[in-house]
Amino acid sequence: MITLRGKLKKDPDVSNSKSQNIPSKRVSIRDKLLIKEAQEMEQTLPMTCQVTFNDPHCLYEFTLLIIPDEGYWCGGHFYFQINVPEEYNMIPPRVKCLTKLWHPNISEEGDVCLSILRQNSVDGMGWAPTRKLKDVVWGLSSLFTDLLNFDDPLNREAADLFSKDKELFGIKVKEYLIQFAKR
Repeated sequence: MITLRGKLKKDPDVSNSKSQNIPSKRVSIRDKLLIKEAQEMEQTLPMTCQVTFNDPHCLYEFTLLIIPDEGYWCGGHFYFQINVPEEYNMIPPRVKCLTKLWHPNISEEGDVCLSILRQNSVDGMGWAPTRKLKDVVWGLSSLFTDLLNFDDPLNREAADLFSKDKELFGIKVKEYLIQFAKR
């Protein structure tokens, strides 16, 4: 379990500064929020998601793995890099999909179209300081099931194919799964 007290004890720059009469390094608001939110996020993860912190002391960068268990992308392994900026929670985390896939709301370059990740969104569902990392994780997970948006797509070609020929859309998704998203 990650705690602020534990982080402060483990961070030599913070804990040793008092004993050496060096001005103490302040823990940022973002880092204080992330300690609590990372625990909450891990406790409420959807069954199809896994979070990996490459550095347990660096909670502002982590990888999210989503393995959908239903729908077009069922069985694929989709990795997302999530970076939480210093200005968090006033601005949303930055998310990049690391797995190439055929999806109307995720570009082949990894850009993600999800209202919660926008500072200002037309639908009123954009980022707000009351949102948390778990909301981002659930939103990304839902892109593979019930949050598909074919009306305002990032990948117009994928959305057009879906509206014209759902069977061909499914075939194209499977081709990408086999080529890029199998473990």
